Amino acid sequence: MQQTSKTRDRLINEFAENYMEKLFYFCLKKTGNHIEAEDLTHDIALQIITPLNKGTIPMNFSAWIWQIARNRYAVWAKEKHNRNESVTGSDINDYEIEDESENILDEMIHTEQMALLRRELAFIKSDYRNIVVAYYIENKNVREIAESLSLPTNTVKSRLLRARQILKEGMDMAREFGKRSYNPEQIAFVMNGKDGKKGQPWSIITHLLYKNIFLETYENPQTAEELALEIGTALPYMEDELEFLTREQLLVKSENKYQTAFKIISKEEQRQKYDNNKKVQKVLTDKICELIDAYINEDGSKVNYDYVGYEAAKWTLIVRAFDWLQFSAKETNKASKEYNNSYPSRPDDGAWILTGYETIDWEKPKFVGLHGYLSHDKNEVKKDVDFGQFKFFFKNIQEKTPSHLNWMEAYTLWLVCSGRTEACEKSYLEKLLEYGYLKKGGSIIPNVVIFDRDAEKPYNEQLTPKLTSLRNDIYNLFKQAPDIERGYIVEQAILDGWLKYDDDTINTIGAYIYL
Repeated sequence: MQQTSKTRDRLINEFAENYMEKLFYFCLKKTGNHIEAEDLTHDIALQIITPLNKGTIPMNFSAWIWQIARNRYAVWAKEKHNRNESVTGSDINDYEIEDESENILDEMIHTEQMALLRRELAFIKSDYRNIVVAYYIENKNVREIAESLSLPTNTVKSRLLRARQILKEGMDMAREFGKRSYNPEQIAFVMNGKDGKKGQPWSIITHLLYKNIFLETYENPQTAEELALEIGTALPYMEDELEFLTREQLLVKSENKYQTAFKIISKEEQRQKYDNNKKVQKVLTDKICELIDAYINEDGSKVNYDYVGYEAAKWTLIVRAFDWLQFSAKETNKASKEYNNSYPSRPDDGAWILTGYETIDWEKPKFVGLHGYLSHDKNEVKKDVDFGQFKFFFKNIQEKTPSHLNWMEAYTLWLVCSGRTEACEKSYLEKLLEYGYLKKGGSIIPNVVIFDRDAEKPYNEQLTPKLTSLRNDIYNLFKQAPDIERGYIVEQAILDGWLKYDDDTINTIGAYIYL
């Protein structure tokens, strides 16, 4: 009831501010007399305000007002005609004031109606829209339209008739656009696997329109028409975008409805996980840091950090250890490998799994991503190079290196790390020097952590009693928080001072390669 009263008051105010003056000039044109125009305007206003006060809420306010105005004028003209008929014998049309000059009011009314028509054209299906545009705007006849669309003439006629009905129904209703049409939401993503050749899915999912389509259709299948209204995008564009997202396997289509094709974690789910992760963050980080230090002291021969120094290498070691320990806490080495290779095939040679996260109103630990190299040509890859670059969204560290290397750049880095600099092309060496993955120290040397292929085996095999105890403690902590993310551990290690960063820290922290 309170909502109806607010709507009524709003409409009455809108009428007083935006229509009273227009109505007076409408009446002045019709009557040709200021006094009669004022009387008629007052009568029309009464016919509008009375039903509003009684709770009438018109679907299309503007069309409703002008319909009442025309009806009341017709009554007024007929009454005046009847009063004077015996004297003048005149017709009702005698009371129309002929004005050959351009009339501002008529133009305003026409503009409002045309705006409604354009709005409705944006919300009808292309089967109808194309015919309406061709017939009314391009001035084509039915036969021409039928030929251009390869349709029978009867089909064009029936669709044109149906389109008129749809347009009229739409123009007579008030379109209620959804919240996302004026208040779009953000969504964050985590992707595991390999990008497509065109950078998918990252080249697509960063668009704000797409984010809101994903949020709106997550576990809530909707038609193109429903989405167009909710998000405030004209149907022709929405139809095109939905078909594109379906081809890219980010939406699934069932009959005429679309649904998000990946999981989106709600704010509530994230808060629950956040609270759970915070409980183990400190102790889990302490155990991982202790395990790394102990392992390096006991047997660090499989990790070469001489080129970068141990403090810089820690950024790579802590996240790499976290990844492997988390995987092995869940499953065997073999199962972990199968899990890593289980990403579904995607367009343009991609293979990935995407997860979305609703925007939250509290601060989570900074994201830590992992990028490798891209290959745009399968035939180009003669050797699979195991190169990685952890991306730390802390003090803009992630901006200091390129998002990806190409395969030749990664292969050149592998050659240098293998002691085969002479086999490298000069242009790629220069590019890696520019990025910071290589540096000059008398000769060209790596500026990344280098792992032996067996470097991670100790995390999954029998260790010394101390290391075995630490590893088992870590496994138990992962059982308590199986979905804890890298950022929690990095954040805690920074707070504890185990990880350090200043202006002298190398820009390629987090980069590694396997030999």
